[in-house]
Amino acid sequence: MKKLSLLFLLIATCSLGFSQSAYELNSDWKCLPLKQVKATGEQISATGYTLSGWKPATVPGTVLTTMLNNKEVPDPFFGMNNQKIPDIYVTGRDYYTYWFVKDFKEVFPASGQQVWLNFRGINYSCDIFLNGKKVNKTPYKGMFLRRAFNISSLLNRDGKNRLAVIVYPADVVGDPNGGQGGDGTIARGVAPQYTAGWDWIRPIRDRNTGIWDKVYIEKTGAVKLKNPHVITYVPGKRTTRGQQQPARIRMSAELENASSVKVEGVLSYTLEGQKISAKVSIPAGQSTEVQLPDFELKNPRLWWPNGYGQQELYKTSIQFTQSNGQLSDQQALSFGVREIQTEWNATTSSREILVNGQKIFIKGGNWIISDAMLRFSQARYDAEIRYHKDMNLNLIRIWGGALVERPEFYDACDRNGLLVMQDFWMSGDCNGRWQDPLKKEDQWTRRQYPDDHHLFLESATDMIKMVRNHASLAIWCGGNEITPPDDILIPLRDSILPKLDGTRWFVDYSNSDHMSLNNLGGNGDGPYTIQPVHTFWENRTFPFNSEVGSVGVGDYESLKRFIPEKNLIAPEYTGKDKQGRAVEKVDSVWTYHTYDGVGYESFILPYGKPDDVKDFANKAQLVNYDQYRGLIEGFSAHMWSWYTGVIIWKTQNPWTSTRGQMYDYYLDPNACLYGLRAGSEMLHAMYNPADGMVMIANNGFEQRRDLMLVATSYDMKGKSKLLNQIFCYVEPSAVKKISSLKQSVEALSAEEGSFLSLQLLDKDKKVLSDNFYWMADQKGNYSGLNKMKKAELKISLRQLENNKIEVNLFNPSENPVAFFNRVSLVDQATKERILPAFYDQNYISLPPGTEKKIIIEYRPENGKSYGVTVSGWNVDAVYTGLK
Repeated sequence: MKKLSLLFLLIATCSLGFSQSAYELNSDWKCLPLKQVKATGEQISATGYTLSGWKPATVPGTVLTTMLNNKEVPDPFFGMNNQKIPDIYVTGRDYYTYWFVKDFKEVFPASGQQVWLNFRGINYSCDIFLNGKKVNKTPYKGMFLRRAFNISSLLNRDGKNRLAVIVYPADVVGDPNGGQGGDGTIARGVAPQYTAGWDWIRPIRDRNTGIWDKVYIEKTGAVKLKNPHVITYVPGKRTTRGQQQPARIRMSAELENASSVKVEGVLSYTLEGQKISAKVSIPAGQSTEVQLPDFELKNPRLWWPNGYGQQELYKTSIQFTQSNGQLSDQQALSFGVREIQTEWNATTSSREILVNGQKIFIKGGNWIISDAMLRFSQARYDAEIRYHKDMNLNLIRIWGGALVERPEFYDACDRNGLLVMQDFWMSGDCNGRWQDPLKKEDQWTRRQYPDDHHLFLESATDMIKMVRNHASLAIWCGGNEITPPDDILIPLRDSILPKLDGTRWFVDYSNSDHMSLNNLGGNGDGPYTIQPVHTFWENRTFPFNSEVGSVGVGDYESLKRFIPEKNLIAPEYTGKDKQGRAVEKVDSVWTYHTYDGVGYESFILPYGKPDDVKDFANKAQLVNYDQYRGLIEGFSAHMWSWYTGVIIWKTQNPWTSTRGQMYDYYLDPNACLYGLRAGSEMLHAMYNPADGMVMIANNGFEQRRDLMLVATSYDMKGKSKLLNQIFCYVEPSAVKKISSLKQSVEALSAEEGSFLSLQLLDKDKKVLSDNFYWMADQKGNYSGLNKMKKAELKISLRQLENNKIEVNLFNPSENPVAFFNRVSLVDQATKERILPAFYDQNYISLPPGTEKKIIIEYRPENGKSYGVTVSGWNVDAVYTGLK
């Protein structure tokens, strides 16, 4: 097999890449729309110019964020409010063209010192003024370009300074006509395409115009240190424990001499008590890239993906010290040591990923963006990535219609062990892969988007430098379902990436033949709609499937957050059309929030026709759990025989959409998350609904021996029947068939349905895998569930740490199964859910005479008391306070 070795390092730089001294300009900004300002940039940026009447501005942020925070527009994520906000395609670009002004204090620098003004992202173009002078001598254009300006000579002697920035929207904003990316012309710029609307979001009215990312002041000596680069080499096949053979570290950095004289000094970093350095001489006004000597790291602490080992991160600082001993500049670095390879698997006809020599079965989720209005924060990133870790996933793909994710996102992935597949800014929808009557221009024209290919390559170059050092970044991808045009693709693939990175697999597009081939000789993705669970086991899809997904409606508490009370009406299944497709009657607000009703209701009906919207949402959770557990189990059952990886479309929504999400926009998880978590266990016992085969999936690197598999059936009254109890073992990174229970399960389920418990125990009788199925009757209905008696649980709480609670649930032996219980951490005063909160299991079922412990983690707030609510299918909601 052909082996492509991608020798990697990983490093998480601090989020801003702060130098010796830096601070953000992130408060007390003022703004006005262009149409209300008659003065020039030189006039506005003079400290004597009055800002009377100017409005508070949100920076970092977009124009729409500022308008929302100033209560000038309603929340576009609620109800039909987005339709009440003027769209830029109708208003014209000037409506969302804004001036932003910031007063700040910074003293005029002493001799030999430099002060830099840094922008980490504007959309789409701007002009910058400081103290009556224009800062950018050349155009600053493109959403994905960072810029640093030396403002040393422009600062006022009294230390009082004013920055003024006029931000212009994209040159072509696109018609949001209901197509994927609207009429497609949004792709003529180098910016996200989703802002013109997609099938999971409505148009963002300002197209994300604004100073959307961080602005900061940085102070250095004569030499500025930029874009450090770290590569690590980890040869051989490693294990997660024990003594390690050495790894090799290679580090470099760019040095810019902003002074008028030659500067000599030393570039260095210290690791494990050893200093690695190189002497440097930099001519006046020039930049150079310096390669430091390779360093052999003894017994390295390796970085592993989620579930396989620890996410070890080393910390150091790279610095440039002038020959006179003065520290000119430095950057803190946090990096993980690992190496990635890819191999072509001839059995599956797809590529497989290896980390540190060990192959990893990819279980991933597709990610759009954290917030459609670009309201990013480290806390939100941490929560969302934690949820992906809790799903037992090991990869996140960043979809090509969005952006190169921020360093804060990658920091969270580094810490949580989520590999990242990062797309560049292309999509088959906008960039011409298909004919589309909703697109303004033909395929040949769209194939050459964006208008400025040089800007695309310049932006790609800068974004590669921004995130290339992160441990989590694993794969570069040319675009979503389409390659970039050749004059972008070829230099990106053959020169830019090899020069700036050269350590990662580059795949030309997300469902490329270079990624996988199905048995017909091509590649693709899907299906996207809800499926009978057995199809995931029986029907072979693409062997490295980059997009396969289903449904994701949240529960009643989630729906209430963005659907007005009068519109909380359950969708109603009305039959099938002439083509045999399911037809539903759906409220217009649900439709606007992209409810994916194709077949959803028909999967809910076997549980009984919903009484109301709350009943609909509760029953939807049963469908959600079963759907995503079945999806990941079906792929895992064919690990290395049919598949080398799967990436779910999709795991989150940056808007209040009702489709494709494991948690809602407000960070409230639904049953999709916990079904996926259960089915994605590293060591997992599972039941094939097609042939009744019980199987064990072992994703780990070690053989698992002395396991006991226990299969137990329960009827609707709670009576148990042992179906199998057997010792077994399973090889590393493998799936093993144990035995079929089809005949027994079907017989026990025929009349009313039944429950099936599969448990794996170790030699100490510790439960390693606990999987609980509910089975339909012979007609495909869950008739017995509606006849179950109530079960009253005994519930107790215990504070483990200031941010951690243990919930103990016990179901007395005289009860039936306490089925499908949601545990929620709530505010003791309001009884509203605490978001985000992280549960080590949820939507759980307890057979008679059993208990379960659930650990909840959260961020405690001063003065707030907490409690827990528990409610289930046959368990009335009960609140328990934390004493």
